Amino acid sequence: MTLFSKKFNTKFETAPFSQIKMEDYKPAFDENIKNAKAEIDAIINNPETPTFENTLEALDFAGNPLDRLSSVFFNLNSAETSDEMQKIAQEVSPLLTEFSNDITLNEDLFKRIKAIHDEKDSLNLTTEQLTLLDKKYKGFVRNGALLNDEQKTKLREIDTKLAKLKLTFGENVLAETNNYQLHVTNDADLKGLPDGVIEAAKAEAESRKLEGWIFTLDYPSYIPFLTYADNRELRKELAIAAGKKAFQNNEFDNQENVKEIVRLRHERANLLGYASHAHFVLEERMAQNPDKVISFLNDLLEKAKPAAEREFAELTTFAKELDGIDHLEKWDGSYYSEKLKQKLFNLDDEKLKPYFKLENVLKGAFSIANKLFGLSFKEVFDIEKYHKDVTTYEVTDENNELVAVFYADFFPRKGKRNGAWMTSYKSQSIRNGKNDRPHISNVCNFTPPTATKPSLLTFNEVTTLFHEFGHGLHGMLANTVYPSLSGTSVYWDFVELPSQVMENWCYEPEALALFAKHYETGEIIPQEYVEKIKESASFQEGMATMRQISFGLLDMTYHGKPQTIDDVKAFEEKAFENTKLYPDVAENCMSTSFSHIFQGGYSSGYYSYKWAEVLDADAFAYFQEKGIFDKEVATKFKENVLSKGGTEHPMTLYKKFRGQEPKPEALLKRAGLI
Repeated sequence: MTLFSKKFNTKFETAPFSQIKMEDYKPAFDENIKNAKAEIDAIINNPETPTFENTLEALDFAGNPLDRLSSVFFNLNSAETSDEMQKIAQEVSPLLTEFSNDITLNEDLFKRIKAIHDEKDSLNLTTEQLTLLDKKYKGFVRNGALLNDEQKTKLREIDTKLAKLKLTFGENVLAETNNYQLHVTNDADLKGLPDGVIEAAKAEAESRKLEGWIFTLDYPSYIPFLTYADNRELRKELAIAAGKKAFQNNEFDNQENVKEIVRLRHERANLLGYASHAHFVLEERMAQNPDKVISFLNDLLEKAKPAAEREFAELTTFAKELDGIDHLEKWDGSYYSEKLKQKLFNLDDEKLKPYFKLENVLKGAFSIANKLFGLSFKEVFDIEKYHKDVTTYEVTDENNELVAVFYADFFPRKGKRNGAWMTSYKSQSIRNGKNDRPHISNVCNFTPPTATKPSLLTFNEVTTLFHEFGHGLHGMLANTVYPSLSGTSVYWDFVELPSQVMENWCYEPEALALFAKHYETGEIIPQEYVEKIKESASFQEGMATMRQISFGLLDMTYHGKPQTIDDVKAFEEKAFENTKLYPDVAENCMSTSFSHIFQGGYSSGYYSYKWAEVLDADAFAYFQEKGIFDKEVATKFKENVLSKGGTEHPMTLYKKFRGQEPKPEALLKRAGLI
């Protein structure tokens, strides 16, 4: 028996982090996989005629302890990892892949599901049950249930290799991020940098027992340096270091991993009868097929490119006038954009940061969730956390009933990967009349507090917090029967709607008044700043849109048709041909650290950020028509989007909320592109 054999004996069954030892994981995985297999065997060997309850429902709830173990382990492997943990991940990932294949390639189990699927029209199932049945049936077919034995063996081999390759890809990127430091010893080289950034760099140097200042490739260090440092040579050094992560022909090089991942994905898709990996992926998306995605991206590109080229020309002229720069390079973009933005709007992050103390912004997000959805957040100290920086909350509704447990983890540290994400330690479901509530976590890498200042966020960090909190609400407000349809278990190009729509409140004076208060004086952010935030929201939107489109097109180029990739860099260059503004940097290659598509789940799905922006702009336009805190619209959004998970087709849910399909005009208008 291991700690993960049964329900945790803790408040709300939260994870008992302090009791988990590294050596517990492997035996716990072995035991839970064995138990989950026994549950599956019981379903297969049930002598009764297959029914929805004894097959589909039983299958969806099978292996619950294994799911909890996996979520705890892999969440910590992202937020609080170590060499030992990464080694265990390499060991258990193939076991989990094999277990999942054992289920989806099991002929007897598939026969039971197929028998029910063949009779579904006469079974009187609820909408959610029908969705579950279709999803499970398709899941089997999409994972090889109709293949012969030889093909099934091949599929298992591919899946095991891919699981390991994706892990290695991510570990290489993390190692390259951690292995680099820019060590500044001359304070003249700090010119232009904000005090808080300098102070953080000093603390980083001290933590490494070094004199001077240390800048790293972690975003809270890297982004401000590229945005504010006057020293162009050092900006260049840092930008090139970031751009050549896992592209240095060393032990952490990802070029062969990229080629192999792409090759195996194509092979897998072909084996399952699909023309490409993108055809396979997009069958389960709102976009449906690669042609639709490519035409969606190219259509946006047509609208954005003239604006992007205009903006780039304006930036080039500005840099030439200001500093005599003849050719803008990638390490100049953020720096001169920030200067131009200050000139046009007299608004820089350093002016705004005092109004965005992290604790106030978080409370603001909580207040907005309260006004819209009736949620209350109370910090509690009797729920265990995995690191001292984490804060824990009980989330309740208007009747004081528990809605969720919420973990917030906001600062960078050595064992934590870059970026920001939402995840869950326990998913929501309803069984035997009991509604099991979820445990949701937001993990970010914000500017930490220093000896003299609290954590003050850039406006970009404010929108990131709201973005992840939107995902969090999707998880917290989940209210479905089956765990596999709960919360964010939706089509990938729908999952960004709740997150991106929340960002809109960051631009509304009525919302900002709730939390944008000066950390020293308590003064609410001046109205002129709010107006400038709104005005500057579409600043260089053409360039930003084109950048996102370029990543989406690169993703589709890798995955949209079978590829022979001799040279990753040359392949990438060709994909970027139509969307290029800055000159190429020979030492750099984006693909080798493009974790979204080679480690995370965004392969053939990167377009979904833009797709979801169309949804979110259209959805927020509805709020604006009625009032941004309109209870009726908020309730419709909660009941038809946030609580419904993947129980119905996303377009059906969207139309129930909005009364119509989304129109791209709202996005183009918001971005100032029409």
